[in-house]
Amino acid sequence: MQRTGWGRLALATALVSSLGAGAALAETLRLSHNTGDGTTWHQGAERFGELLAERTEGEMALRVFPNAQLAGGDQMRQADMVGRGALDFVMTSAINVTPLVQEMAVFSLPYLYENYAQVDATTADGGPAEALRDILREKGIEVLAWGENGFREVTNNTRPIRSPEDMRGLNMRVAGPMYIDVMNALGANPQQMQWTETMTALQQGVVDGQENPIGAVIIPQQVYEVQSHLTAWHYSYDPIFLGMSKEKFDAYDADTQAMLREVAAEAMDYQRQITREGTETGIAFLREKGMEVYEPTPEELEAFRTATQPAFDQWAERVGPDLVASFREAIAEAD
Repeated sequence: MQRTGWGRLALATALVSSLGAGAALAETLRLSHNTGDGTTWHQGAERFGELLAERTEGEMALRVFPNAQLAGGDQMRQADMVGRGALDFVMTSAINVTPLVQEMAVFSLPYLYENYAQVDATTADGGPAEALRDILREKGIEVLAWGENGFREVTNNTRPIRSPEDMRGLNMRVAGPMYIDVMNALGANPQQMQWTETMTALQQGVVDGQENPIGAVIIPQQVYEVQSHLTAWHYSYDPIFLGMSKEKFDAYDADTQAMLREVAAEAMDYQRQITREGTETGIAFLREKGMEVYEPTPEELEAFRTATQPAFDQWAERVGPDLVASFREAIAEAD
C-alpha cells in the first residue's frame, strides 16, 4: 500500500513537472500599434494573435497594445524599439517610419497612385516594396507582411475643400515630415502631432483639420464627431506593415520563420479586406452622420496634383529617383 501510494505520488509529480515544462515553453509576445482598439489595425493585430495561437497550439501567445502604449504614445518610437529588440512586433504605417527610413515615404508621394490595383502591384511579393524590406532589415526590423491604412482624405471644421485655395491658412494636423511639405505647398499651416493627441486638438480647435483614411481611421476613431467637412481627394496612400524584431526573428528556425510569415500575411490580408470594405461604404455612412462630403471632379483633382508637385519632386529626390522609378514602372504595368 505504501509503495503504491508513493508510486502514485511519483506519477503525479512527473505529470505536474511535464505540464510545467510545457508551460515554460510557451512564450508571450508583444505587439504595439498606433491606433485605438476599435480600428482595423487592432482587428488585424488580434487576428494575427489568433492565428499564431492556432498554428503553434498555444505555444505562442500575443498581447496587443493599442495607441502606441508601449512607446509612451510615441508612434515614431515603436519601430525604433523593435529595431533594438526592445519590442517583439510593431504594426505601423509607412509614413510613421520615415524619420528612421526616409525611403518609406515613397508610398505616400502625393498622387502617386490612383487605385488599389496600382497599390497592390507595388506591395506584391517581388514588387518594388521588396527594396524597403531590405532597408528595414538593416534597421533591425523584419517586415512580415503589408497591410493597409489607405488613401488619405482631408477633413476640417472651417469650410469645404474644393480647390488648393481652400486649404490656405488652415491649421492641419499631419502625421509625418513629408506631409509638412505637402501642406506648405497647399498654403496650409501643418502641425505634426501624435494621433493620441489629435482628437483632443480637434475638439479644442487647436487644429482645424486632419487627413486620414476613411475605413481605417476616420470612421472607427469617430472623427466625424469632431469634424464637419470631408473631401475625398485620395491625395496620398499609406500602407501599414507588420514588422518583427529581426533579432527575435533570426532566433527561430526556418520552419517557424515561414510560419510567422504565413500567419502575418493571412492576418494582413484580412485587415486589408475589412479596411477596403469600410472605405467602400464609408462615404454614405459619413453623410448619414452629418458630415458634408465633397468628391472632386477630375479637373479639380488635377489642380491639387499640380499644387503638390513641388513636394512630390522634393521627396522623390530624398527617397531616391531609382526607387520612385521602380514604383512608377509597377504602377504603369498594373493599368
